[in-house]
Amino acid sequence: MKWTKKIKLAALSSTAVFTTACSLPGLGAGLTEDVNIRIATQSSTEMAILGYVIQGMVNHYSEVNAEVIQNLGSSTMVAQALIQGDAEVAAASYTGTALTGELGMDPITDAEEARRVVTEGFEEQFGIKYFPSYGFENTYSFLITTDLAEEHGIESISDLEPIAADLTAGVDTSWMEREGDGYRAFLETYNFEFDTVYPMQVGLVYDAVRSGNMDVVLGYSTDGRIASYDLVLLEDDLSFFPPYDASPSVLFDTLEEFPELEDILLKLEGTIDTGLMQEMNFIADEYLIEPATVAQQFLEANNFFEDAEPYLEPVGGE
Repeated sequence: MKWTKKIKLAALSSTAVFTTACSLPGLGAGLTEDVNIRIATQSSTEMAILGYVIQGMVNHYSEVNAEVIQNLGSSTMVAQALIQGDAEVAAASYTGTALTGELGMDPITDAEEARRVVTEGFEEQFGIKYFPSYGFENTYSFLITTDLAEEHGIESISDLEPIAADLTAGVDTSWMEREGDGYRAFLETYNFEFDTVYPMQVGLVYDAVRSGNMDVVLGYSTDGRIASYDLVLLEDDLSFFPPYDASPSVLFDTLEEFPELEDILLKLEGTIDTGLMQEMNFIADEYLIEPATVAQQFLEANNFFEDAEPYLEPVGGE
């Protein structure tokens, strides 16, 4: 099988991202007197919401000034922003991506083992603390329209095989280059390929499939547009994708400078389950409400988790 059959190559591969010594575009200004930490987010609604959740918690419990950096092209770029010193906090890291992408290791299907390996690897290789999960997993999922699913009786990824040669697929750019659970490994596991595969920013795939520009796309299981666009999430019947539990991560150097950040982020452990994350994504995407507003409403509805351990005294602004 030819891995490169009709693949439109991305302008910037993950390998190029990790080998460059230059600052990422738009991130070279550095810290100022008004900005103590920078929170890096990917170009997805979910990542933006989580970035503003962290900012809101930091503002509520400390005098640290936090800025949210938006619209980085992939989770690889978010991690690279920390590694290169262009940001101090990643709004979310996903165990499966961190394991096979940043750490370059083989997938691990056991969630606890994957988290242990990633936590140790991030500390040893990058000087980054990998925090406990928010409480939800956002795994990669193949998505199609309801019309296509009903026409061909498609419920799982394997059900695509008979018609795959006629389908165009839009996928996350970083997924194309990742080893272990990326495109090449997918072909080996499922043993079929699509007519054409287009790498794109993951935030664009949902509109691409709804509009008919793509027949199938690879998106995230918690994205609110799955319900909003009436898309069908296909079962990963061969259990290809590893766990993708979501967690914030922070440079250890930053935690030394601002130790209060550790307890602030620990308060977010287990506070957002999959249903709640999808609901917040849906509200932002369906009703065009800014992620910052959704995050603020979430924090206010939960009183900034003041009753949750570790207990902290609010000292920040609203």
